[in-house]
Amino acid sequence: MTTNDLIALTVLLAAGFGYVNHRVLKWPPAIGIMIIALCFSLLLLLARGFGLTLGSSLTSMIGAVDFREVLLNFLLSFLLFAGAIHLDGKQLARERLPVTFLALFGTVISALLVGGLTWLIFDWLNYPVPLIYCLIFGTVISPTDPVAVLSILKEARIPASLELKISGESLFNDGVGVVLFVTMTEIARNGGFSWLAFGELFLREAGGGLVFGALLGYVGFLLLRSVDDYKIEVLITLAIVTGGYWLAGHLHISGPLAMVVAGLITGNKTRREGLSETSWDYLGKFWELIDEILNAILFMLVGLELLVLKIEPVTLVIGLVAIPIMLFSRWVSVALPVVCLKRTMPFEKNAIPILTWGGLKGGLSIALALSLSSAMYRDTFVIMTYIVVVFSILVQGLSIGRVTKRLLTK
Repeated sequence: MTTNDLIALTVLLAAGFGYVNHRVLKWPPAIGIMIIALCFSLLLLLARGFGLTLGSSLTSMIGAVDFREVLLNFLLSFLLFAGAIHLDGKQLARERLPVTFLALFGTVISALLVGGLTWLIFDWLNYPVPLIYCLIFGTVISPTDPVAVLSILKEARIPASLELKISGESLFNDGVGVVLFVTMTEIARNGGFSWLAFGELFLREAGGGLVFGALLGYVGFLLLRSVDDYKIEVLITLAIVTGGYWLAGHLHISGPLAMVVAGLITGNKTRREGLSETSWDYLGKFWELIDEILNAILFMLVGLELLVLKIEPVTLVIGLVAIPIMLFSRWVSVALPVVCLKRTMPFEKNAIPILTWGGLKGGLSIALALSLSSAMYRDTFVIMTYIVVVFSILVQGLSIGRVTKRLLTK
């Protein structure tokens, strides 16, 4: 398939699935498109089981798509910037403590728990996997995916303070999760764990990303303030995302964290000090449209990824067991920070179960799992990750609004 074939078929399927969801299912776009893509994939697999060759070109297309490259090196930068540019910085500042504790300490706690429990399950099933690789799986599955969270929370209509905690955490722990993943895989390749090496890598990636993002955001604000033409202003923000993410990769610092900080600073300072009302209206709608279009493409690809996965009975069982492991680890990683912070600040009623259930996983986890080498038990971890992500988006995503309302009214 040529690049033009891939782009045309991808956009055609995303538009078709989105149309069917809008007219028939009427679910949140991310969930509806993914469900239709999953059903479509299952029908093609069923046809293949009966000896039919329906969808062979589509399967070839999905096999040709480098999911990790598409998400980590293209979609993620735009989606994180688009999510951050619309967040209210003043309101987020009021929630800075829970967001920081959940994004940083919560992600680390969850990664350690997932890794340790997964290692014990593997050992119990006589399927030995070294602990270091199980810990890497913990870094893959622990971050809450900002793409899934932000797109679904728009439809859930939960209290603003809770939505801000969940969305703010998801934006930052995405960057923290990628940094942890890079650090752990580097340690695994070098053949030994060193707390000093871990600390140096983590600080360089995370600290460098935050500082670089702040610099990008402030430079972007100065440039935007100096012109009054929405076409140039849109181009400037596109340059911040594409150029900034590219440069962060070459500097070996966290591009995701840089995009979050750049989006927050650019969005909040330009909205209050830099742009006219007309310019901000155009700029805001442009990034909202980018967010919706790329979301549709991403969740369509997640659903179609089923066509190229080779699921065996033992990996299916392990993947199903990974679901309660993920939920338990998420609960612990939320409960500890919330219990500590409750002494100094108020939390919503039943905040722990709501934050636990609202910690959705998404395409980011699949992309990280796909980037593993075969020596790191890639095939097993990809299947486990896919099963957890599908459960998280379909079950947790569809029910987060109802669960929140029920818990808040108890």
